[in-house]
Amino acid sequence: MRVLITGGAGFIGSHLAERLLATGHEVTALDDLSTGNMQNLGACMGNPRFRFVQDDVRNSQTLHILTEQSDMVYHLAAAVGVQLIVDEPVRTIETNIHGSEVVLAIANKFRKPVLIASTSEVYGKSDKVPFREDDDTVFGATHYSRWSYACSKAIDEFLGLAYHQQYGLPVVVARFFNTVGPRQTGRYGMVIPRFVEAALRGDPLQIYGTGRQSRCFGYVGDVVDAVIALMNCKGAPGRVYNIGSTEEISIEALADKIIEMTGSHSKKQHLSYEEAYGRSFDDMMRRIPCLDRIRSVIGYEPKTPLTEILRLVIAEKKEMLAGQRRRS
Repeated sequence: MRVLITGGAGFIGSHLAERLLATGHEVTALDDLSTGNMQNLGACMGNPRFRFVQDDVRNSQTLHILTEQSDMVYHLAAAVGVQLIVDEPVRTIETNIHGSEVVLAIANKFRKPVLIASTSEVYGKSDKVPFREDDDTVFGATHYSRWSYACSKAIDEFLGLAYHQQYGLPVVVARFFNTVGPRQTGRYGMVIPRFVEAALRGDPLQIYGTGRQSRCFGYVGDVVDAVIALMNCKGAPGRVYNIGSTEEISIEALADKIIEMTGSHSKKQHLSYEEAYGRSFDDMMRRIPCLDRIRSVIGYEPKTPLTEILRLVIAEKKEMLAGQRRRS
């Protein structure tokens, strides 16, 4: 099978590429490297069944060629991370919406199945937990730029499902819930790598808001297995699927756990959202997925507990810091 991954040099995309190569597929990774990193693809680059193309997902000429040469498309290219979304809302909206427009139109031309990567952000400020795929969404006011990301991904979902309904294009929508693991960077606000890096340096772990807000962190390896299984399931297209873990933890407790696991002497530092992002920020207190639908379709169960995820991330960040010290 020939597979195209947009956003293929990103955190999730690179793990997906590795897994597909390991099972004998040919993989083309498309990425503009604005947030992706070639180092993520280190294990792929020597493989004769792997190809990397540096370009923007919105370039229809490139997408036309690559999609025609592929059997299926995993569309992961998007603006990522709360910090980037707050800082660059125009880029967020244009990349997410127009990128998906291009991918879906060309996939439909060649009748190639597509997986659209979405996000738990589309549930917005809903407090009806656990979140079910058909629940109503509750967005905040438009002057909070974080909701531009949620709305742009909701538009992606609408468009993907419309292509399925109107044209019969096989489209699967995957809503990721806080996917984490090795290779994830803290540069764009992702909390686990940000906390781990601070703890290993002995810096304060900066908690935004009260710290009482809670999240469920899904391991990237489990998520990758799930999206591959969905794309191989004939009954999956035309629906939305939550993918993540149901192991809930508050951000305050997460900071405590990371300090303990790293043996750090770091302290916790609470910042208001205005201090953290330079402007007001709308957040939600809990984000927990209901996994009944994906469980019924492919038998998905998250396998990797948070403690093991943190162990893997801590080991990776320790190695990175040691390498930086050796080079300095």
